[in-house]
Amino acid sequence: MSAVISKTGLWDVDVTIGLTTHTKHRHVPSPVSALFQAPGPASILTFGPVALAAAVGRTATTRQARPRLLAGLQKSALAQLECLVSNDSAFELTQDFADLADTEKTLFAARCGAGITDLYMNALGYVWRANAACLSSALNPHADFLYGGGKVEGHGVVLAEAHGSFAANATAKTVTAEATRKYARQVKPYVNTGSSFGHVIHGYSVAFGSKPGTTGAFLSVAETLIPKPRKKVPPAPAGQTASGGGVSTAMALASHRSNFILMGLSQVVDWIDGIGRTGPIPSDAGPVAFVRMPYAGRWYLGSAFSIWPALLARWWRDGLWDAPVWRHHIVRDVISRGFLGDAVGWFVMEETACTAFLNDLAGMIRSGGENLPERLDLPSFDPVGFGIGEGSLGRRADGAEYNYAMFRDGLALLGDPFRPRKLETRRWSPKEGFEG
Repeated sequence: MSAVISKTGLWDVDVTIGLTTHTKHRHVPSPVSALFQAPGPASILTFGPVALAAAVGRTATTRQARPRLLAGLQKSALAQLECLVSNDSAFELTQDFADLADTEKTLFAARCGAGITDLYMNALGYVWRANAACLSSALNPHADFLYGGGKVEGHGVVLAEAHGSFAANATAKTVTAEATRKYARQVKPYVNTGSSFGHVIHGYSVAFGSKPGTTGAFLSVAETLIPKPRKKVPPAPAGQTASGGGVSTAMALASHRSNFILMGLSQVVDWIDGIGRTGPIPSDAGPVAFVRMPYAGRWYLGSAFSIWPALLARWWRDGLWDAPVWRHHIVRDVISRGFLGDAVGWFVMEETACTAFLNDLAGMIRSGGENLPERLDLPSFDPVGFGIGEGSLGRRADGAEYNYAMFRDGLALLGDPFRPRKLETRRWSPKEGFEG
């Protein structure tokens, strides 16, 4: 697996998409969870290319499948993204899109629709994600993702259906109709139902579309209606008050499983699967090596092996990294002189987010996976590289631009991964947590 995106033609101009339509659909009861108020719709969604690339990778890996398969899916999705989307501030497909077979066009549109949905849900304030396959059998249509955290924290989870269409007949009307149709069929039946990640209390259907050969895109959202509260709010029914804070352990494991697949840390993924009873408990409890580095005013942790060549990995295993002369040589020659080829993106995680989750995971491992905590107290962050409005670029305090995107759960994709010159190391033990 690799946490690096190759540099071939990834566009670098921010894109702004206006919300074409926003419809609300009645549900009984409403609200499902007393006192829950959904965030207002995002009238403008702005994102950089790195943010969309990261979101496509996130959604491609948010499912319970073997890590090797998911890593391959995200790499193929990102390769398509680089050559099929124009380098323009208005969304536009390149001429290469016309050369795809019909099934490939449909798949690429679906991937972009999922990525846009993930950006939209994060922009609204939702933090954690999981696949919604647990809601029904494969034969019954259901929405794609479940989201938690933010304003829904303590209430349950929200459901999100993603749709993408790059058809010759794509218009504002057809995209709006698709959002409404999919809400009625794949979202509404599951609002006010249980899931393994929490009670579903609200739902969205996000449809994204563009007509090949034209400039611009359509973004339509269908959402569960929550009437404005009466002047005097009645007391909440028994069992419907907001529960304690934090994220459910099941959803934290699902979100971070995807994150560590993207980061190229298969050892961590194996432990998550073992604790979640979806795979065997790993027999190798050896430490996992991380690179620690500063970027845009924060510290991040990344895989020590996904970004460096095999020679550097051997140096690490042989303990040569601990010698100052080797550290100097690696930073000066391997990184500064570009010996790593055309790599342009590196999936990493904000240090406090990574540390908090992996130390919690170590505690679960020590207990043998028995009596797992119901919820975890994990940090969340304001997104960078995308958001509601046009001021979503990541910048340093002195105004210099950084090319990266960070999501609310702490996962980040660095568009210029070799910018930092100060690199440190940390090690995580599956049974002891982080050293130091």
